[in-house]
Amino acid sequence: MTEFKIEEVVVVEGKDDIKRLNLYFPGIKTIQTQGSAISEPILDQIETAYHKTGVIVLTDPDFNGEKIRKKILERLPKAKQAFLPRDKAVPQKSGGSLGIEHASKVDLLEALKGARLTQQLYEPEVTRHDLIEHGLVFGPNARFLREQLGNQLKIGYGNAKQLEKKCATFQITKVEFEVAMKQVKENYEEFTHR
Repeated sequence: MTEFKIEEVVVVEGKDDIKRLNLYFPGIKTIQTQGSAISEPILDQIETAYHKTGVIVLTDPDFNGEKIRKKILERLPKAKQAFLPRDKAVPQKSGGSLGIEHASKVDLLEALKGARLTQQLYEPEVTRHDLIEHGLVFGPNARFLREQLGNQLKIGYGNAKQLEKKCATFQITKVEFEVAMKQVKENYEEFTHR
């Protein structure tokens, strides 16, 4: 079996993220944003890498990670994005914050393999009506279901409005959505019947 090779430069937040990626993927190319206040020289460096080899944005699954992601995508709207589920970024010790540096090799590989290009569809296949129909907008379990769906589709968590936009941005088809929702609901049924 051949090893999965990451051709693009992976954009992460900090040096601990780089250490973790290098541990599991020796020789991986990375750029560190040095936190959420990305400087112009770092954005220039990311843009240069984008034009040479491509980039994959892999930020922490938290507010600051989303802030960084948005800033990069303002400059490079078609950059690939990879998302690590929140529960895969939890530190071993209490008191720490969510981060890429806490993820396992399997989870990081899954996130990087699932990297998606962003491109807005003219007519999104997944509509607000679909989200409502599947209980993703209203109800006591809507947040949980959205989080699970974001993990299943590898597009990250979002509130109902953000999820609708992500489905359009990542060109999620109706078939992909339905298959993922079936899996989410099966997992939810198993979880609630334990």
